[in-house]
Amino acid sequence: MMKKTVSAFVAAAVMSIAGTSAFAEGEITVGYFLEWPMPFMIAKNAGTYDEALGMKVNWVSFETGTAMSAAMASGDVQLSVSQGIPPFVVAASGGQDIQVLDVAVSYSENDNCVIAAGLEITKETAGELAGKKVAVPLGTAAHYGFLRQMDHFGIDVGTLQVVDMAPPEGAAALGQGAVDFACGYGGGLSRMREFGNSLLTGAEKEELGILVFDVTSGPAGYVAENSDTVAKFLKVTADANAEWAANPSDEHLAVIAKESGMDLEGARASIATMKFPTVDEQLSQKWLGGNAATFMKGVADVFVSAGSIDAALDDYSGAVNVGPLTAANGM
Repeated sequence: MMKKTVSAFVAAAVMSIAGTSAFAEGEITVGYFLEWPMPFMIAKNAGTYDEALGMKVNWVSFETGTAMSAAMASGDVQLSVSQGIPPFVVAASGGQDIQVLDVAVSYSENDNCVIAAGLEITKETAGELAGKKVAVPLGTAAHYGFLRQMDHFGIDVGTLQVVDMAPPEGAAALGQGAVDFACGYGGGLSRMREFGNSLLTGAEKEELGILVFDVTSGPAGYVAENSDTVAKFLKVTADANAEWAANPSDEHLAVIAKESGMDLEGARASIATMKFPTVDEQLSQKWLGGNAATFMKGVADVFVSAGSIDAALDDYSGAVNVGPLTAANGM
């Protein structure tokens, strides 16, 4: 089912690449997510983007990153904020000329594997996981993270009973004792944590190059023709992130909550799991300077082995464009 859906999306996206751009001169349309609270929303609310770009910014909310890819392929959307890496990789692998422009948010604590508390297995005794049963949502970033963690701990995945389960199902199975550990993200991961512990923290995973992040993305053609506009957009975002880091006040949070369609406490809980890297951090080897492309290749290879996509690119560094972000850093 997943393969059919993803393949159909890729075909539709590739077919629409040749479509004419639908954006009006002097305007830009930007995609984003509701219920995903981020500092850029303070600038969105204040009209700072319109002012900095000298044009009207139209904001359109999406429910999935795949829908963002399709809208960018058709020319309806010029930039997407916080597109997930898995849907980006699916689009790029399918031939869509799309580029990563910045690291919108890192949320390594929001994607992990949880070991049943009764097993009392820690990172020091991780070898005891051999032969155990695990719930993993195949073809996702969580699947890639699972494989990387098992490799780090020297556990042969072939010795494990791997069951394909979405995070909520994996959490239920872990709670019922039907699996020994489970991997996932979001609300499913939160429920998994009621029944056990993770072997590695988000920071420890990042040190191993296991990343969980979203990006600002855009069609390569639009970015090439409007690099100054894109740089100004990224600069406003970076300034909003810096302002939030310096002053994460309830006043700012209230604006973010309103813009994301959440209540104050819901927004507070969500944004607490997020990190917004500085521009210097984003341009470093850890992120866009090298590791992001390596990570995307790893995710793509997992998707191929899971049957989610037909083929991966040999290299994803061409899908990363640090030009506008580098320019923004000098503004």
